[in-house]
Amino acid sequence: MRWLYYTVLFVLLASWLPVLLLRWLDPPVTAFMLDQRVFNGSAYEYQWTDWLALGSAAPLAVMAAEDQKFPDHHGFDVTAIQGAVADRLEGQALRGASTITQQVAKNLFLWPGRNLLRKGMEAWFTVIIELSWPKQRILEVYLNIAEFGPGIYGVPAASRIYFEKQPSQLTAAEAALLAAVLPNPKRLRVAQPSDYVRERQRWIMAQSERLRHYGWLQRLE
Repeated sequence: MRWLYYTVLFVLLASWLPVLLLRWLDPPVTAFMLDQRVFNGSAYEYQWTDWLALGSAAPLAVMAAEDQKFPDHHGFDVTAIQGAVADRLEGQALRGASTITQQVAKNLFLWPGRNLLRKGMEAWFTVIIELSWPKQRILEVYLNIAEFGPGIYGVPAASRIYFEKQPSQLTAAEAALLAAVLPNPKRLRVAQPSDYVRERQRWIMAQSERLRHYGWLQRLE
């Protein structure tokens, strides 16, 4: 039992250390980028940009699209999880209920998939990220590592490739178009948006303006 106790303690501390370091250090790579390189054998685009240079359009659009309760929750949207479980029990397709923090945990440290081991590890990393990082840092990391197209990671790379702009120069419409593909960036296209993507873009723009009005970015400070 003592051996087991020390083993568990070591694993917990070892997993917490990189999270603590990444509160101040910018990640040079993520698990998803490594997966792209090693298992798919393809290159990726990634360019870290600090919070102040990201502007306001992209943070608002991503929160509007992915996690409107982000400033208030502690890593998990319990209401969304309950709704997803209820829909699944009624025979509907399993839909995502992940928060921005959960997606940071998954993209930064884990691998694609939905098995129980990965979901359990995702939950653990979500907890320690929320305990270790301020909300602004969590969103800053997500904006830099989220995938916006095959091999295109982060708003800075996506802004340059799709719009030939710096992220701080994005209009509300451009930021909303980027955020519209986040549910499935390998299938949905920024460069060739479908009617579904355009509909999501319009909805995200309206939601972004609402979040701006209520000072959502200021609540992260």
